[in-house]
Amino acid sequence: MITNATYGVDPWELVETSLDLDLLAQSESVFALSNGHIGLRGNLDEGEPHGLPGTYLNSLYEERPLPYAEAGFGYPQTGQTVINVTNGKIIRLLVNDEPFDVRYGTLQSHTRKLDLRAGTLTREVEWTSPAGHTVRIRSVRLVSLTQRAVAAFSYTVTPVDEPLRLVVLSEMVANEEVPARRGDPRAAAALASPLVGEEHYAADGGNPRAMLVHGTRNSKLRLAAGMAHQVTGPERMTMSAESFPDVARFTVAAEVAPGEELRLVKYVGYGWSSARSRPALIDQVVGALAAARLAGWDALIAEQRQYLSEFWEGADVEVDGDVEIQQAVRFSLFHILQAGARAEFRPIPSKGLTGTGYDGHTFWDTEAFVLPVLTYTKPSAVASALRWRYSVLPEAKAHAREYGLSGSAFPWRTIRGQECSGYWPAGTAAFHINAAIAHAAVKYVEATQDEDFELEIALPLLVETARLWRSLGQHDASGRFRIEGVTGPDEYSAVKDNNVYTNLMAQYNLACAAELAGKHPDAARELGVTTEDTASWRDAANDMYIPYDSRLGVHPQHEGFTDYARWNFAGTPGDRYPLLLHYPYFQLYRTQVVKQADLVLAMQLRGDAFTAEQKLRNFDYYEALTVRDSSLSACTQAVMAAEVGHLDLAYDYLAEAVLMDLQDREHNTRDGLHMASLAGAWTALVSGFGGMRSAGGRLEFAPRLPPGLVGLSFRMRYAERIIRVETRSGKARYTLLAGDPLPVTHHGKEVTLTSETVTLEIPPIEPLPEPVQPVGRVPQSRRNRD
Repeated sequence: MITNATYGVDPWELVETSLDLDLLAQSESVFALSNGHIGLRGNLDEGEPHGLPGTYLNSLYEERPLPYAEAGFGYPQTGQTVINVTNGKIIRLLVNDEPFDVRYGTLQSHTRKLDLRAGTLTREVEWTSPAGHTVRIRSVRLVSLTQRAVAAFSYTVTPVDEPLRLVVLSEMVANEEVPARRGDPRAAAALASPLVGEEHYAADGGNPRAMLVHGTRNSKLRLAAGMAHQVTGPERMTMSAESFPDVARFTVAAEVAPGEELRLVKYVGYGWSSARSRPALIDQVVGALAAARLAGWDALIAEQRQYLSEFWEGADVEVDGDVEIQQAVRFSLFHILQAGARAEFRPIPSKGLTGTGYDGHTFWDTEAFVLPVLTYTKPSAVASALRWRYSVLPEAKAHAREYGLSGSAFPWRTIRGQECSGYWPAGTAAFHINAAIAHAAVKYVEATQDEDFELEIALPLLVETARLWRSLGQHDASGRFRIEGVTGPDEYSAVKDNNVYTNLMAQYNLACAAELAGKHPDAARELGVTTEDTASWRDAANDMYIPYDSRLGVHPQHEGFTDYARWNFAGTPGDRYPLLLHYPYFQLYRTQVVKQADLVLAMQLRGDAFTAEQKLRNFDYYEALTVRDSSLSACTQAVMAAEVGHLDLAYDYLAEAVLMDLQDREHNTRDGLHMASLAGAWTALVSGFGGMRSAGGRLEFAPRLPPGLVGLSFRMRYAERIIRVETRSGKARYTLLAGDPLPVTHHGKEVTLTSETVTLEIPPIEPLPEPVQPVGRVPQSRRNRD
């Protein structure tokens, strides 16, 4: 049974109507706010109790040693871990000298609301102190999407039925204690007191403010955090400010009558750098706070709503017939936007800025799952993320040279560009990350026609990754180009030969690199590309070996995979999943068991390489082997289940992906949200039931709904246009909401979209026998949810 919080069914809001301290860490992730630069977990205003305190700045990390029982050549010696930076969220309250703490006194009511259109988290509380004094508290917080360095808070306290002496203490705290690291290797390493104080000051008077400056012990990064305040309340109030190396505090005390309000507006600014001086960093934060105060609280709220309104105009998804999925897909899109909106040449971590899971690293998930969603909903965030990849090309080139390879080998997991994976088979050996980066760059250019990006960023990325593949693979005696000793997306099959996903993605990478170099010959020459290089890339792409098992009529995940014995699914207890935590990798690597969609993902991203019959046979074969021990799997299985005609199963997998965090299905939402699975919710709906594909600069649609859904409509951006696609009652309706006419295809038929809605019939399909899943791994059915 899944233990999870409930958040109502409002399609635009998540509402928590009671406080369960056992689920606090989970709800802190769900209620996290971010703009891609600053991330605030949804901790309570007063700071305690908490599940995991969290305030993060994108790419601000601490280094830690990576110990090995036995050293090996090329093993990274240093890891990078995101750290909890100076916490500016804290606002404490004393009611007649008694601290407001939900664990004491009587909590009469407690509501929190995440508004997906306003971009705010609102909390409303009525609390009676142990001495019997009752107050109402209303707090609203935001992380600004328009003023990148700023978070803002409104905190209002009202005595209910008697005059009360209230004291509000607004704080910034560094080096908070964090929970000890748990045994699960997917949980982040916890670092104690990583910040060293460098400077602090506080000032009260007409502009009450404070500043804390710290440096990290090992990574030698510097950050500054500042706060400023505006107070309204009774005429008679006292205010004071003080600071210490790890704490800054602004205090307001007042006698407040019943029904009267004491209100504090708090602005918090952040800045960090590896190069800027302390005065320059302080000035940056002072400037950010000045701009926030100039705008004021009401303007920040208005700017936030306007930003999100423009986003939803070209990104909204409407699901008719399932209110739970409707709410969840908007929640997913909101968090995907937050993860990358203002990252600005920084990576998008696998947990965004919602928690410390996976040490705050970015993986291939970003390019393979998250960026495809942003490409069609917020393309500027994609350009930013890929520009960050371009910025760490020197580290990727050095990594390739370390292994005797040409081009660039991007790290499997990293924060700053260096490899941080201490396990080669499921780390650097997964070279397919390089093809994912190239694929994302090509798809972004197709969708935006961004010529400057194509020349400055996409071309170097494709050239360097093509060089890697050409040096990593080789032609055999039969003339086939082989890529051996690599790990595909399925980490239960490591260091194998000719992984089909890897080979197909490398093929695409090589072909696109050759084409782009031919399109920009002068720029390619500046990168050292010769005609011999491009010819070699084309040859490798044309000769790429794609294994096929003619006996079974399926593609083996890698060469020889279908010859292995099958895992003993019937003999595996349900509490032994995920398998990697209960069985040795040795057993996993030599059997047919799939952690996450691998060959099936190849069919989604390289559908042109398979026939319709092959897709169906492959899907059914791998469905019986895939245990979904990764949050990345369900969305891919949903897309391909929909394409081959298993619509009910696709619906089940859609629900698994979109509810991964809201229902804490992997029991680790406390560590942060699963960005790739959240992105997969959009992909399952738009690419799955909408049948959307992008091929050769043209959009293709093949919409088809499961019986459990009444209707689906979605908006997307493409080539400076906004498109709306609606599917209902066996018909698809296409409308161009903005931009010039656009040719697309509907189930293979070409149609030109204009501002006039085009309505087309959806061809029927014959029902198929349902495929089987491993024993105990059947997805929860949406058909039986009532």
